[in-house]
Amino acid sequence: MQKELPERKSYRIDAVARALRVLEALGDTPGIGATALAEKLGLTKSIVFRLLQTLEEDGYVQRDEERAIYALGYRIALLGERVGREGALLQVARPVMDSLRDDTGENVNLVIREGTATVVIATREGLHSIRLFAQTGRRGPLHAGGASMVLLAYAEPSIRDRVLEGPLERFSPHTITDPERLREALLLIRSNRYNVAINDLDDGAFSIAAPIRNNAGEIIAGLSVAGATVRLDEVRRASYIEKVIAATDEISRRLTMS
Repeated sequence: MQKELPERKSYRIDAVARALRVLEALGDTPGIGATALAEKLGLTKSIVFRLLQTLEEDGYVQRDEERAIYALGYRIALLGERVGREGALLQVARPVMDSLRDDTGENVNLVIREGTATVVIATREGLHSIRLFAQTGRRGPLHAGGASMVLLAYAEPSIRDRVLEGPLERFSPHTITDPERLREALLLIRSNRYNVAINDLDDGAFSIAAPIRNNAGEIIAGLSVAGATVRLDEVRRASYIEKVIAATDEISRRLTMS
């Protein structure tokens, strides 16, 4: 007798589903009014109007005031651009990250910048058990951490100024919270083309990182090898720096070919 599978619990949020239907309908029929949109979706006009207003306030929908019609907003284009950009980056970076993890035995993290924060978009867990700040999807600071400081060092001056003007949160006794010291550290990163962070974000951990460039030569991400400081002797330090730079150069090269 075949065993019955347990019923799958639904976590569906109807309001979110309706908002997505509105966006899809606007994609199919741009320049439509709220009444026609409600009829198209089989929803009441009041519900559609509230959804449109919410989506408009957040930039996902734009309204033509004179004709009272709606179309997709600028944030949809930004999301599409980001999906294409990060999708290509992830596709290219995955095998290189795997090789770097296998070669070093350490954690490998791929990090991007969003405004004055960072986001970890991929990780590879190393052979050694250690819990680090970097986890896929986690947002972090720009002024602490191997890849984070690389991204800050290569960010446009306005971003660097905003971060340097603070406040600079302290994550450990070794976090740089003095703006002048941080400015000097960023200059050194740009000069060396890599960063070695010790105990500044995770006490007891290191992170060695280098920048990744797109085909226009812009810094779009940072790649790091991270692990416990007790394993980071001078030989490993030099080796990891060389391997991380080689990995980021390889990802950058593949991006220019994709």
